[in-house]
Amino acid sequence: MNPNLTKRLQAAEARLLELQGRLASSAAGGAEDARDLHREHGRLLPLVEKWRAVRGMDEKLAELEPLCDDPELGEMAREEKTAVAGRRDEKVAELRRALSPESAADSRNCFLEIRAATGGNESCLFAADLFRMYCRWAESRGKTVEHLSSTAGEVGGWREIISRVCGEGAYGLLKFESGAHRVQRVPETESQGRVHTSVVTVAVLPEAGAEDDVVLRPRDLKVETFRASGAGGQHVNTTDSAVRVTHLPSGVSAECQDDRSQHKNRERALAVLRARIAESRRRERLEKEAGERRRLVGRGERSDKIRTYNYPQNRVTDHRIGLTLHKLPAVMEGDLDDVIAALARADAESDVGDEAE
Repeated sequence: MNPNLTKRLQAAEARLLELQGRLASSAAGGAEDARDLHREHGRLLPLVEKWRAVRGMDEKLAELEPLCDDPELGEMAREEKTAVAGRRDEKVAELRRALSPESAADSRNCFLEIRAATGGNESCLFAADLFRMYCRWAESRGKTVEHLSSTAGEVGGWREIISRVCGEGAYGLLKFESGAHRVQRVPETESQGRVHTSVVTVAVLPEAGAEDDVVLRPRDLKVETFRASGAGGQHVNTTDSAVRVTHLPSGVSAECQDDRSQHKNRERALAVLRARIAESRRRERLEKEAGERRRLVGRGERSDKIRTYNYPQNRVTDHRIGLTLHKLPAVMEGDLDDVIAALARADAESDVGDEAE
C-alpha cells in the first residue's frame, strides 16, 4: 500500500480514537455538537475497520510466508496465502474508493437517464432493453427504480426515459455506467438478417447533497405545466399534472410526469434539476483541474462507446478496461455485478495516480 494512503488511514484511525474518547467522556459541548461527533464517528468507523482488517491480513500473510516452502504444509499454505491476498486486494480497493475525492456522493440515490442516439428505431428499442436491465439489477440489489419521465419511440421502446434509483450506494455502484452503449444485433424489423449497430447513451447523476450548495431561487425558475403523455390511464388526458422546471441562469431544465399529483411532479423535477446543476458544476470544476477528465456521455456516435453488446457472439465488452464476458443474456437480465466490480477495481487503481506502491 502506498505511503500517502497509509498516512491518511493512520490519521483517520487516530481521529476515530479521539472521537471515541470524547463521546465516552461526554466532552461534546451540546446536543448539536454530540450529533456532529456521532455523525463523524459513523463515517470513520467502517473505514478504520477495513484498515484494521487489511493489517490483520498483512500479519496473516507474514505468518504464511515461511510455511509455503514446507514439504508437508506448503501446498495448503500457498492456497491460503492466495485467498488471503485476494481478500486483502479487495479491501485495499474499497479503501481507495472510500478516500477518493468523489466518494461523498457514492452512498446517495441517483438519477438514471437513458436516451436513444444513433440507430433510429433500433436505438429506441435497445434503450428499453437497457432500462429493463438496470431495473432487474436494482431489484436484485434491494434497490427501487422510480419512473420520472419518458418519451416513447415510434415503434416501441424509448427515445428518452429518466428514472431515480433509490437505495444505499446506488450512485457509487452505477456511476461507471455513464457513456455510450453500443448494440450489435439483427433488429426485429430487419427482413434480410443483417446485423445493425446502434447506440444508446446513459448518464448517471447523484442526487445533490448539502455540500453541492445548489440553491434554487424562485425568481430563477420557470415552471411550466402540461398534460402528461406517458402511462397513467385516462388521467393523463384530463389534467395538467406534468411539470417542467427551467433554471434560467444556466438554461438547465428537468421535467416529471409520472405522478398524478402536480405537486409531487414538481418536487421530483426540482430534485432532477438540482442533480443536473450539481453535475454541471462538478464537471466544470474537473475540467479546470484536469482537462476533459471523465466526460459522461460523449457524442452518442458509433465510435463513442464504453461498452458493446454483441448478440451474434453472445458477448459483452467494456472497452475502458478490456473486459469481455460471454454471457449476454444474463447481463441483459440484470447480472451486472462482474462488470461493476471490475470497473470499480480499475477505478480504484487509477485513483492512486502516480503514487508508487
